[in-house]
Amino acid sequence: MLFFIATQKPNGETIMKKLLSLVFGLAMFVAFSTPATAAIQFSGDAQVRPRVEMSKSGEAGEWSENLYWLYRLRLRLAADLGSGYFAKALLASESAGWFATISQDRETVTLNGKTYNLFPNSLSDHFGVNQVYFGRMMQDSHYTLGIMPVNSFNNPVFDLAVYPTSAVGIPYLLINNDRIFGLNYGKKIGPGELNATLCILGDAIYDNNDESFFRDEYAVHLMYKTNIGDITIDPQLLAAVTRTQTSNLLPDDPEVGIAPFTFGTNVIIPAGDTKITLSGFYSNDGIGLVDDDNGAEYSAYILRAKAEHGPVRAWVSYNAADVDSPTSDEYNNFYVWAQYTVKVYESSMGKFTLTPTVRYRDRNKNDSDLDTRLRTELWANISF
Repeated sequence: MLFFIATQKPNGETIMKKLLSLVFGLAMFVAFSTPATAAIQFSGDAQVRPRVEMSKSGEAGEWSENLYWLYRLRLRLAADLGSGYFAKALLASESAGWFATISQDRETVTLNGKTYNLFPNSLSDHFGVNQVYFGRMMQDSHYTLGIMPVNSFNNPVFDLAVYPTSAVGIPYLLINNDRIFGLNYGKKIGPGELNATLCILGDAIYDNNDESFFRDEYAVHLMYKTNIGDITIDPQLLAAVTRTQTSNLLPDDPEVGIAPFTFGTNVIIPAGDTKITLSGFYSNDGIGLVDDDNGAEYSAYILRAKAEHGPVRAWVSYNAADVDSPTSDEYNNFYVWAQYTVKVYESSMGKFTLTPTVRYRDRNKNDSDLDTRLRTELWANISF
């Protein structure tokens, strides 16, 4: 879909040449970096997502209603090099949030408040390497290096660590594209598996306008996943080892640094045909691995209860944070997600689904409403 839109202008020939150059370059990369016998798989998905949004700011604000048309295209490449070695890549929109909103003039798209031209001079404005990582799977261990997914849709530890005052609403997936640059090593220990990742928190490394690549802090993420009977638990620790230069916690004072120390677990409980997931995480800047005398003083937590039953998925989240520096503020956030997936068509080549979705979020600061938002959406998704 992105390709179709990008070739309608008089400069479409030039953009098509750049597109072919991008595809050719990726093909050459795969050809020269893998043996001739490597098994390469291609897959992807495309989604159109109409949305009706009702929102208001503050207690005295008036409700406003808007209609958005969003879309997404992703292509995946996976190469099996043999002996457990592998390489994977995800090609998608490089803009924050993945999803683009088409404007009324059909000339631009808006992503998280930033406007892009639908007919850019560079294809990377729309489509690029979103993830790329490689590693090796062994009998009882593995390692991975690169820009890799973190599964923040199902694991709110990154939401709380990076956005402690607004951790509900899957912000790490929407703003940070559910990825992180890091080195991961996993090994089976006892009845479970221990995973350790040295990574870089924050979204600055993905900002093309940012001159400093290492703007955000290094962190260590530890997780031990195991089963107790039929119940699965994954206690985790995400601790900064350097102090960030900027703070999403305190946007009015960007020079105040933070070094989050976050821990908690997800608990997955099977109940017949229903899967129940309970999540609880706590974050604090005062007990991290960094001696930070100038950092913000805060504590925050998030609680989530999720149920999945066949085509139905629903969850409720609550996030609270107390910030003591530079002012004393209390944040409370409530979030509800509910959706139902209808399978329209499925074959060995792919499937087409429709998913009505409702999302509600209420944000509160010092017992006063910041904003309230209700979104009703229909996800039309085709995977191949």
